[in-house]
Amino acid sequence: MQNANQPSQDVLSSRTKWISLVALTVIALVVVLLFAELTIRIRQAAKYGSVTAVEEFYTLDPQSGLRIPRAGFSDGHISINSLGFRGPEIAAEKPAGTVRLAFLGASTTISHEVSGNEFVWPHLATASLSQAFPKVRFDYVNGGVSGYTVNSSFQNLEYRIAPLRPDVIIIYHATNDMSGELRELALAQGLIAEGGFQEFSWPGRYSVLWNLVEKNLRVMAAERIALENRDRLVFDPPRLGAEFRANLVKLVHSAQKQAKVVAIATFSTHLRKGQTQEQQQRAMASAIFYMPFMTFEGLLASYERYNQIIGEVARETGALLIEGENDIPGTPAYFTDSVHFNDEGSKAMADRVSRALATNPAFRKILAPDMLKQDDL
Repeated sequence: MQNANQPSQDVLSSRTKWISLVALTVIALVVVLLFAELTIRIRQAAKYGSVTAVEEFYTLDPQSGLRIPRAGFSDGHISINSLGFRGPEIAAEKPAGTVRLAFLGASTTISHEVSGNEFVWPHLATASLSQAFPKVRFDYVNGGVSGYTVNSSFQNLEYRIAPLRPDVIIIYHATNDMSGELRELALAQGLIAEGGFQEFSWPGRYSVLWNLVEKNLRVMAAERIALENRDRLVFDPPRLGAEFRANLVKLVHSAQKQAKVVAIATFSTHLRKGQTQEQQQRAMASAIFYMPFMTFEGLLASYERYNQIIGEVARETGALLIEGENDIPGTPAYFTDSVHFNDEGSKAMADRVSRALATNPAFRKILAPDMLKQDDL
């Protein structure tokens, strides 16, 4: 005799099987994603010495409202000192007889891409000056923070760096201000839906795998638009940079109230004239992530315009101009993407800065004569 409960038991059994199958599939998917995340982090650790997403290095400063590095944070190749700056520990009260350098900039100054603190160009530039002037005691403050504009550095100087009494301030800015201005123009021409950059999704800020996939998808979409030669920004490069100029002048004047020597470095990029199409695509890959409406020629002209403004501001304010942006070769041997240095690029950037400072009369004047080598005088 057939059990009256058999049909319902069969349905329950079938439902249990489906639930188990779905659960196993979800578990398998999670395991695969976790394995992929682990694999990418291991690869990142092998390449950069770190397995931490960049966003985990930062926090919000309650006093200034700025996004700043986490004081005391350390993970592999990046170490943040107790004052919240990438680099070795320094005394908040500058020791007598110490020449203190401060570097203002964005991600290209804090340099997440290099293989260790000792390869960050502000560190290398300071070390080079120490070698050139062995009787002088130098230390430095790396005030670079990813995403900063000139106006951000103005606030950073006021709230965080001025109290450390730097003797020399070096400014290295362009790309974030430039991309912000170009995005505003693109918004006005209906090429993008919003003026502000679309930030990574929440998972993309903390998962290396998700961040990589999200970024690559955006770059692929931008490259497809570029190949189709549609939705390109139309603009006049000589008319760029009015706000950048005003903010840079304001920053330089503020820095000159704090330091005896203020220097501005022109901006180096991977993009160069005469590159092949393949080289152009590689050189502009990260730039079009933020500015998908730009052509290679438009990017080149925009960086040239901003460097022209840097030179003009230096002359107008009396700041030391550090030129030679193209002395750093525009190849993957020096750049990890459109604007960020690898170890070799960082060394070349440090050479630019240290040479310009070491030969500058105003800089040499702040070094006590009895602290200089005789052959340096």
